[in-house]
Amino acid sequence: MFTGIVTDIGVVRSLRNQGDMRLKIGTGYDMDRIDLGASISCNGVCLTVVGKGEDSFEVDISSETLSVTNLRNCEKGTRINLECALRVGDDLGGHIVSGHVDGVAEITRLREEGDSLRVSLRTPEEFAKFIAPKGSLALNGVSLTVNEVDNCAFGINLIPHTLRNTTWGEAKVGNHVNLEVDTLARYVSRLREFEISN
Repeated sequence: MFTGIVTDIGVVRSLRNQGDMRLKIGTGYDMDRIDLGASISCNGVCLTVVGKGEDSFEVDISSETLSVTNLRNCEKGTRINLECALRVGDDLGGHIVSGHVDGVAEITRLREEGDSLRVSLRTPEEFAKFIAPKGSLALNGVSLTVNEVDNCAFGINLIPHTLRNTTWGEAKVGNHVNLEVDTLARYVSRLREFEISN
């Protein structure tokens, strides 16, 4: 489990395909405190540490994960939002994030509003029912609040802190971002479907 509060920006140092894709990611984390087998959220995707060095770790990404996330676009030098798994007793600053990405949303518009950045996005139709005004989403691993919704289009607002401390400061129109809908919204929707069918 994660909270959607990014604690480092990693940089892809190398990648190779060996059935799955293996990424080596440079990080500022103290690798002595991260065990092999630990989970790290990489752009919102929960991945397992399978190798590590002094200032880097390696993860394997399955073809299934590559097919539904923007990690398939990684190349050497790509910057990635990172978050270590939640520990018992840690602050829950964002919302509960599983690291199981549903799909990708596309950035359709960027506009400055004061010191903040207003971002408009479009989601695949199957996820639109889970997105509600003032609800939570994880986008590229960042816990964010939805401002407005219009069918498959929705908007978020990014404050300067988020722009400085995540890869959202590099966002461009046309970028695809990993989308994880709120777990509570998913279960509410499922319960409604069950009640209607019975």
